[in-house]
Amino acid sequence: MSMSGNLPHWNGAGVLPPVRPEAPGSSPERSPYRVPLTAFVDRFATSPERMAILDSFLRFREKLNELGIISGFQWLDGSFLEQIERLENRQPRDMDVVTFFTMPTGETQHSLLAKSAQLFDQKYLKENFAVDGYFSVLGQPVDARQVQSISYWYSMWSHRRDGLWKGFVQIDLDPSQNAEARAVLNISGGAQHE
Repeated sequence: MSMSGNLPHWNGAGVLPPVRPEAPGSSPERSPYRVPLTAFVDRFATSPERMAILDSFLRFREKLNELGIISGFQWLDGSFLEQIERLENRQPRDMDVVTFFTMPTGETQHSLLAKSAQLFDQKYLKENFAVDGYFSVLGQPVDARQVQSISYWYSMWSHRRDGLWKGFVQIDLDPSQNAEARAVLNISGGAQHE
């Protein structure tokens, strides 16, 4: 997985390359590309539609942080990370997000659901945050179900529906990045929700 903090450009096929172009195939400079939230926002705030999705994604992160979900990371993918405007002559509609998080101290899955069941409801996330969202709890014993789930996401997100190999992004859940990312979005012309 890439540790360099910057994303390669879309390749000729309109996707992030699965391995950094200048790196050998065996290099760790590959997807998921670990980048700061600000770099991600700056890179993809290229149209009003994309800025609206980024705004919604930042609001989603803020809601997670308010619940105490501050440790972990998010895998980001979908048409939002592709040059979909050129590939399919349309704007992205949402962002695919898997949130891998450490359970907040004193909380259980049941207690988090009791506090904010909507934040874990896929339909609600899509309608209110433009996020096709999924969750996985870190720090628990690894069982076959978790291995299958992670393998599923990695294999699904490493290819387009047409079979083309592609890359995706990993963002840290650290809430200290949110304000600066919001500032980057606002400079780009994105919506403000303050």
